Amino acid sequence: MRIKAILALEDGRCFEGESFGAPGTATGEICFNTSMTGYQEVITDPSYRGQMVAMTYPQIGNYGVNPADAESHEPHIRGFIIGELCEVPSNWRSTGTLSDYLGEHGIPGIEGVDTRALTKHLRSLGAMRACLTTELDAEAAIQAAKDAPPMAGSDFVREVSAPEAYSWTGESREWKLPNVILDDLSEYHELPPARRRVVAYDFGMKFNILRRLRQAGFEVEVVPAATSASEVLAKKPDGVFLSNGPGDPAALDYIHDELRALVGRVPVFGICLGNQLLAHAFGGRTFKLKFGHRGANQPVKDVRTGRVFITSQNHGFAVDPESLPDDIEVTHINLNDGTVEGVRHKTQPVFSVQYHPEAAPGPNDPAYLFSEFAEMIEAFRA
Repeated sequence: MRIKAILALEDGRCFEGESFGAPGTATGEICFNTSMTGYQEVITDPSYRGQMVAMTYPQIGNYGVNPADAESHEPHIRGFIIGELCEVPSNWRSTGTLSDYLGEHGIPGIEGVDTRALTKHLRSLGAMRACLTTELDAEAAIQAAKDAPPMAGSDFVREVSAPEAYSWTGESREWKLPNVILDDLSEYHELPPARRRVVAYDFGMKFNILRRLRQAGFEVEVVPAATSASEVLAKKPDGVFLSNGPGDPAALDYIHDELRALVGRVPVFGICLGNQLLAHAFGGRTFKLKFGHRGANQPVKDVRTGRVFITSQNHGFAVDPESLPDDIEVTHINLNDGTVEGVRHKTQPVFSVQYHPEAAPGPNDPAYLFSEFAEMIEAFRA
């Protein structure tokens, strides 16, 4: 039989439900994700370090979990909040249940929560700290939420970055359905030759970013977040990539200085946290969003062409456009709230976007950006 669980918010509101995953008590900032599928990719995305995630889609766990869909070596969320748990998954790729997976990694979950009410509450009052527990009463859980450290000023990058440099050699071929009619029974698209080398800063790197870079013709060496610009340049890369990651970009000043030293020396492409860190390197600022952008359905407009993309996103901070210097142009905006979704240097080979062009989960509309990075490198070399 399931045991009772409580989700308590720092403002005193509580939700009751049933525990799944691991029993115990966890605290962290609570946020919501609007993706309909891809819960395993969400759970294993290092950008969620220090956070609890509520899924707005009502039923979660339908297709189980499997090792191939993980976006890192382990889950990073503090807790998982859902409306209804599917305990008997149905999918030929499934190797286990969601509840067992979270339990193996010591992560508590709660089901039976009115996630619609919870989401509306967070949209109205903003992101806040929370406590998910099977041990404390409501009053003690509320106090635990209040005592949890805030996301602003946090540096979770040190917890999720690679401890040492390594070359990416993982499976990067794009999977495809066999076509019996055309007598094509292969399961993967073949990779192009690796024509250029890039160094990728790991601020909380997702595996699918590395796959996309390899699919775009890059040989990739991953380096820890604290790697100096001089160390990167000594490797003589054709380009530098800046990954996604968790926490407050303003707190990562040890990274800002190194990125500043790379601008103009080598082509640079950043996504998500990488976009915010570049803004700081340029002399700009970031601010905390009321409730963040998290989901696979965020509309983004390229202001240069007028084209609109549906994108996958996961961030709680945004770039302040008024703080950017004159040699930086805003290239993309979010059509829901008008926030910055991409910037580009007007004279140097540097650009970045706030969303996730590698998806996983989400649409592939912006995947062309990896090819654009390759074209930028070729132009710079010429």
